[in-house]
Amino acid sequence: MNARTDPQLLQPTHQLSNAHLDALEEETIFILREVAAAFERPALLFSGGKDSLVLLKCAEKAFGAGRIPYPLLMIDTGHNFPEVTDFRDQRAAELQAELIVRSVEDSMARGTVRLAHAEESRNAHQSVTLLEAIDEFRFDALIGGARRDEEKARAKERIFSHRDSFGQWQPKAQRPELWTLFNSRLASGEHFRVFPISNWTELDVWQYIERERIGLPSLYYAHERRVVERRGLLVPVTPLTPTREGETPQTRTVRFRTVGDITCTCPVPSQAATPGEIVIETLAADVSERGATRMDDKTSDASMEKRKKDGYF
Repeated sequence: MNARTDPQLLQPTHQLSNAHLDALEEETIFILREVAAAFERPALLFSGGKDSLVLLKCAEKAFGAGRIPYPLLMIDTGHNFPEVTDFRDQRAAELQAELIVRSVEDSMARGTVRLAHAEESRNAHQSVTLLEAIDEFRFDALIGGARRDEEKARAKERIFSHRDSFGQWQPKAQRPELWTLFNSRLASGEHFRVFPISNWTELDVWQYIERERIGLPSLYYAHERRVVERRGLLVPVTPLTPTREGETPQTRTVRFRTVGDITCTCPVPSQAATPGEIVIETLAADVSERGATRMDDKTSDASMEKRKKDGYF
């Protein structure tokens, strides 16, 4: 018997450590409590996706179920996956948290959002609806689940990301954050976007989901779906994203690494059906989740940065 056939030698010699998750969780809880102490009218952006569910789990640990001191805010394009919005409602009810939903369709009815054509993605237009919600509720801080490893524009952002009176992000006007000291001073009409899991990676998120046994929408796990290949991505075939001339749909086993508007979110080929299997799969990934799944980030190298300057999440 040799090394190739000995079962004992085929077993992994090291198990992936998750000891660092305690430090990440502690930092996140500290930031969530800091927001509650420093601002008068904060809100937690909650989409029902994996990052916001991790953030919500940390908020539950920071304050306790039924005691989260700020509402949950969802900006709905009207084209979100129903599995995700249903899970969002369920999770908010379980935690007895206040859930505020504002819709891009309402902005369209008011005339503040106008689509170039009926098939245009509404994803970028969420910025308008978000700024309208900030004005309506006079929010002075919005807590989001963005991470620096997602995309290069995200990597530039501070944990306490200052936004001017127009809701815009100015990269050169960001404030230093030395020794975890946050400058939360605001002028009239300004607000902050706060990102407590900035220092987490996609791998950290999945290790935490596995450790804490966090429930997720079923889209995150392997399932069969009709897709077409387009611009290097697998586009789900739906009434909102139908096949184009010359395209032949095929049924593939896929999962979503990130979930968002149906019109710009794509799955990836995968057989991973549990968090542990996704951890292993993520270790081998060489493209970020947004780079592998988001059509709206394919328009240009600076597409995310431009949207953020316009008030995007």
